[in-house]
Amino acid sequence: MHIPDNYLSPQTCAVLAAAAVPVIGLALKKVKYQVAEKKETVPMLGISASLSFLIMMFNVPVPGGTTAHAVGATLLAILIGPYAASLAVTIALIMQAFLFGDGGILALGANIFNMAIIMPFVGYGLYRLFQKAHHSKIGVVIGAYLGINAAALMAGIELGLQPLVAHNAAGQPLYAPYPLHIAIPAMLFAHLLVAGWVEAGFTLAVYQFIYRVAPSELYATPVQPVDPQTPHRLQHALYLFIGGLIILSPIGLLSSGTAWGEWSASGLVAQLKHDHLGHSLPSGMAHGLNFNAIFSDYTVAGIPLSLGYILSAVTAVIIFYLIGKLVMNHYSTQS
Repeated sequence: MHIPDNYLSPQTCAVLAAAAVPVIGLALKKVKYQVAEKKETVPMLGISASLSFLIMMFNVPVPGGTTAHAVGATLLAILIGPYAASLAVTIALIMQAFLFGDGGILALGANIFNMAIIMPFVGYGLYRLFQKAHHSKIGVVIGAYLGINAAALMAGIELGLQPLVAHNAAGQPLYAPYPLHIAIPAMLFAHLLVAGWVEAGFTLAVYQFIYRVAPSELYATPVQPVDPQTPHRLQHALYLFIGGLIILSPIGLLSSGTAWGEWSASGLVAQLKHDHLGHSLPSGMAHGLNFNAIFSDYTVAGIPLSLGYILSAVTAVIIFYLIGKLVMNHYSTQS
């Protein structure tokens, strides 16, 4: 679901970035008030960004030779609130784009809009609807499943609109070449069939664990903590869980296919030839941005791919942790 650069026209990227910026700005204000009431929100933001980053490293195979992955946005919204979850996923997406080349730089606004805004707010809204009816677990599953599929639908619409909004005088697409009737089913197929269930299962499993050991730490809960050490114990447990995800992260390499709509230039040409839709890149894509990330595709030059995957995960988690510490120190000096 990470839209690469050059798949969306610059105008589309600008519109989606303009739509995302005010929401992220509002999230910053909301989280500032949230931190003032509960300082533990700051380290939980770093933990949440780490969780989302790591979950997205676990690619799963989809029938037809493509792959997909969970995001964890609904889980984070249930844990720390939708606005804080939006910030956490945004931080993860920025890290992925600039350091690991996963998702485009110009397309960052689109990816934030889909995965850091649509997904957590849709998922959390559905969860709260069922929670109020005293069916929290059902809300967790439905919220997570439909949240990621809402984001996938949005990505499919964005990609599928490109032949309509960006084409040359002859009507040939300049950017993503697949129209709506192909892009939307392709995106939804992978997520309705596979990724949505992975997202729902993972979200429910972690939710049940947190509800059992620290129910007061869930964002929308009337339960008040009776032990001031409960937040710290939960953080410790989640760091252990993050460590386990880091060790297991090379499992994501077992899915060798490429997610639909995330092909490299050569991969897209091969796909177009396979679908009998052309033999060359659309001209806008061929002359677009070519950003080379330091650890592109989570690889480190000179070391085995699996070890590079682990080192990439460790690097990201350390950066998220340090960001959390810096923010925490900032609030400590102000109080």
